[in-house]
Amino acid sequence: MAKQYETVIGLEVHVELATRTKIFCGCSTAFGGAPNTHTCPVCTGMPGSLPVLNKQVVEYAVAVGLAANCEITRNCKFDRKNYFYPDNPQNYQISQLYLPICRDGWVGIETQAGKKKVRIHEIHMEEDAGKLIHDEWEDCSLVDYNRSGVPLIEIVSEPDMRSAEEVIAYLEKLRLLIQYLGASDCKLQEGSMRADVNLSVREAGSGRLGVRTEMKNLNSFKAIARAIEGERQRQIELLEEGKPVTQETRRWDDNKEYSYAMRSKEDAQDYRYFPDPDLAPVHISEAWLQQIREKQPEFRDEKMARYKEEFNIPDYDIEILTSSKHLADLFEATSALCGQPKKVSNWLMVETLRLLKEKDMEPEEIRFSPENLASLIGLTERKVINGSVAKEVFEVLFEKDIDPEKYVEEKGLKTERDEGALKKSIEEIVEANPQSVEDYKNGKEKAIGFLVGQTMKAMKGKADPAQINTILREFLK
Repeated sequence: MAKQYETVIGLEVHVELATRTKIFCGCSTAFGGAPNTHTCPVCTGMPGSLPVLNKQVVEYAVAVGLAANCEITRNCKFDRKNYFYPDNPQNYQISQLYLPICRDGWVGIETQAGKKKVRIHEIHMEEDAGKLIHDEWEDCSLVDYNRSGVPLIEIVSEPDMRSAEEVIAYLEKLRLLIQYLGASDCKLQEGSMRADVNLSVREAGSGRLGVRTEMKNLNSFKAIARAIEGERQRQIELLEEGKPVTQETRRWDDNKEYSYAMRSKEDAQDYRYFPDPDLAPVHISEAWLQQIREKQPEFRDEKMARYKEEFNIPDYDIEILTSSKHLADLFEATSALCGQPKKVSNWLMVETLRLLKEKDMEPEEIRFSPENLASLIGLTERKVINGSVAKEVFEVLFEKDIDPEKYVEEKGLKTERDEGALKKSIEEIVEANPQSVEDYKNGKEKAIGFLVGQTMKAMKGKADPAQINTILREFLK
């Protein structure tokens, strides 16, 4: 009988924090920018420059720790992790080994296998390294230090996950917690959230952990799922052939769907950690901790429960609306203004999501205001404009956040309510379409739809289809 294997997975998740300036200097953390323009003597590691800790970094780290049920280390400090690499200008990274800011937490996840807690070993603060750009034409590597010194938290889980599905559920949960806090935008494609996967396999039922490898270069959930499956198979094949699994760092190539060895895995002693002499220890007082605790937002799980009770909208809508903090905020603010939560939900779930998909945008990139969406809903509810005109106006609103009232007025889009004008148009349509009239009189209901459509066309779309329908039926009695 073939052996059964169990996969054991732990993650190291790096998250770039949403501060305006770097962790130890005043340089901008903005993504992009010409190479080496967001730099100064501190973040390029010039001799004699001294780091000064950004207070907001500590507050974000504590806020994430509280959201992840961690114990907060009230007296923590920074350590130097020594390694020599071109994108690391000081030849050491300022991190936390001995006293990380958060420890012993957990987040709850839900998969097809049910609910479970994934334990968090620790969360520590550190600085990001620069970025190497490999120029194949010139056969050289260039260094951009814009990212050097951007504040990171590293969230280290326990090896509690057993499948790619659990890993993705855990990452989704973390991403939403952090986005709801406003601590990071967590964009995998821009590198503001990066996950290294530590994976080993063992015979099912064994209590001993197998030899693990660490996989890097994973910048999408799909790549992470593929990498887990690929590395799992690779390790099982080695064990089946009686070969050992080597503890090493591997790089995942998503195009080839294969990982290859980068370097043997270092241990803490290889980095010669020691306390950073230039940074004072950080003391988190009870008052400061309480201040951060009081600023914690309503997270997704609580929001979902409240929406179920407060708004008469389907569970599916609730799930989608709360999957983005920006979308949830937009829904709540617009509903408060117009008092029509179901209508607001419809506009967000149908037209907004359609346009986001078409334009390949994230919900966070939505630019229209709750006031203008509420105004558009008001125009349709009062029948100032009809449904098809409302969709046209919404397309412009989505692009330019226009004032719908003014736009409708300027473009002459108001619904024609003059019954005399409508009757005149209907008479002309009836006269021009005797076959449809006859079909309707012979019991073919579809024919009335055709006549309504022709009248709408004649009125350039600026009429109420229900009103046309009523007048038509009266006229054809």
